[in-house]
Amino acid sequence: MQYGFVIDQDKCIGCHACTTACKAENGVPVGSFRTWVKYTERGIYPQVKRHFAVLRCNHCTDAPCVTICPVNALVKRPDGIVDVDRDACIGCRACMQACPYDALYLNEDLGAVEKCHFCAHRIERGLEPACVTVCPVRAIIPGDFDDPESEVSLIRKEHLLLARRPEQGTGPNVLYKGADEAALRPGSMGKPESFLWSERPPYRREPWPKDLPVEKDAREVLNAEHKVEWGWQVAAYLVTKGIAGGTAMLAPFLPMLGLSEKVPWWYPETVALVFTLITVLLLIEDLKKPMHFYKLFTRPNWNSWLVKGGIVLTVFGAVSAVILCIGLIGPMGLIGLLEPLRWLNGLLGAMAAGYTAFLFWQCKGRDLWESRWLLPHLLVQAVMCGGLGIAWTAIDSVPFRHVIVYTALCHFLFAMHEHSRQETPNCRQAAGFLKNKAIGIATLVVVVALAMASREPYSVAVMSLIALAGMFSYELAFVRTGQLPPLS
Repeated sequence: MQYGFVIDQDKCIGCHACTTACKAENGVPVGSFRTWVKYTERGIYPQVKRHFAVLRCNHCTDAPCVTICPVNALVKRPDGIVDVDRDACIGCRACMQACPYDALYLNEDLGAVEKCHFCAHRIERGLEPACVTVCPVRAIIPGDFDDPESEVSLIRKEHLLLARRPEQGTGPNVLYKGADEAALRPGSMGKPESFLWSERPPYRREPWPKDLPVEKDAREVLNAEHKVEWGWQVAAYLVTKGIAGGTAMLAPFLPMLGLSEKVPWWYPETVALVFTLITVLLLIEDLKKPMHFYKLFTRPNWNSWLVKGGIVLTVFGAVSAVILCIGLIGPMGLIGLLEPLRWLNGLLGAMAAGYTAFLFWQCKGRDLWESRWLLPHLLVQAVMCGGLGIAWTAIDSVPFRHVIVYTALCHFLFAMHEHSRQETPNCRQAAGFLKNKAIGIATLVVVVALAMASREPYSVAVMSLIALAGMFSYELAFVRTGQLPPLS
């Protein structure tokens, strides 16, 4: 069984009755929408035609929001409806990054996400969704797509129906009859400075990249704007996690680099442990319900890389702590375990640094983040960041300085690849935004090279801090620009 909608845009008159009925039925906060009507226009006055597109959750067959939710707050019911448990939600907003349709919004008062749930409370009583009952022209048609005799299935057999962003492979179950194709392709039309009856919300202050083409004589004149949800905390988390993981990855190789006597034995694991704790605190601080973080362990969704990553960070921090305890207070018989444990911790450091690639791959709404090169890029970044954390103690080691410079150059090449990607319209749009910020990447590499040319510890320390600040700037640009292309 798979409930879904057919939206007949040949009938729709753009009256917003569905929007207001949904708000009244479900108590949707002001400024948020579970369903809304997008207005687009084509032509030049006086030859102008207006088109409507009713947008909402697609109740996907393979719903990425369900996969990524770390606490099973989003579930796919046996009838195909994707529903959300607001009490279980911890406000991580990962589902908002996974949804390719901007279908979820954050209820600021509750600190939890909400969405269209097909008016499940009405369906269970044999009633139609509220939006269906108020539509004056019956442009919204609900039904079971798995039932070949249902009205929606019969319409699908008789007419060519369109879906939003089918390239994402989610199996959307909201299909459109007679819709303007461009209205279903986010970012394909021009965006005037204001809507029909209001100013555009300033959620995305960056101007649309000039080298990204939009259809001529076509405009988006009314839509529901959505905020950029992940910001500096996620960017900082990528850097702190990189420092922690990279330091552990480098630790077993310090003797080979001639640094076994120059770097205090306790230093790598101390840095790894401290920055792992900072990483965890950043993750908790970014939750809208930070006191509910424990649900990651009490009701985990093992398909989510937020849960798997949390386990990796926990084990990584624990092994780092064990190495420090053995070295500081452990009996002499256990000292021989330090080297094997350090190799194990190096592997865990690589996992801690790299698991975000798998998390970002689950973010089906952000094509920029789904690069197949993201995993090696994160590992290279980690080695560079970890090296910068050790550099001030190892300025006399030419091989070590080469490690930092080479990883910085590799980071530069990976970053240049990111802003040249063209795989999908969403990816092309995000890369266009990232391209405008690429000068910071080149600056970062120059700073790292200068830092490695010095032989003064204080100079190296200062330049390393500047380089890490540049790394943070890049991560902030990468995280933000991935969220700038519209999804609706």
